Amino acid sequence: MKQKLLFLLLISVILLTACGQTKLEEQITLLDQSENEVTFPTEKPALFFFITTYT
Repeated sequence: MKQKLLFLLLISVILLTACGQTKLEEQITLLDQSENEVTFPTEKPALFFFITTYT
């Protein structure tokens, strides 16, 4: 059962990846914790992550 589920998950991930865009046309702009705009380049791959806190 686990192998079937893993196989279906793998096939769906491959299918979604194949249907996606190859390159972004616009830059990605986000706001940081100080409300400053942060722009990520689209020419080369960039890795970013979010740390969230609950107060």
